[in-house]
Amino acid sequence: MEFDLSVRRIDAVTIIDMAGRLTLGEPTFMLREAVRSEGEKSKKLLLNLEGVSYIDSAGLGELAGCLATMAGRGGAIKLVHVQKRLTELMQITRLCTLFEIHDNEPAALASYGVSGAASA
Repeated sequence: MEFDLSVRRIDAVTIIDMAGRLTLGEPTFMLREAVRSEGEKSKKLLLNLEGVSYIDSAGLGELAGCLATMAGRGGAIKLVHVQKRLTELMQITRLCTLFEIHDNEPAALASYGVSGAASA
């Protein structure tokens, strides 16, 4: 399965929806560029990992790198819909201590002080 990425906004929060395999190469490059680009427009990013079927060490490293990029800009990245396998990997690697992780989008948006009302 290829990797796909799309961006949407709800109020001041930019949501990056991902689907497929987040692995070394084009997928990690796409994520990095999306975070750099969208991070210039919004300090509040939400990475939706619901459609991510697999992630390798490069994908985990890219998530950590994106977090550092946003922190350096005074922004934040939070995660939503983290699949069980990825949750286990994040616990093993201790990345779960770095990220704020939410089970659903309304909870993640609320953590940014935003209601779940959609806007395009």
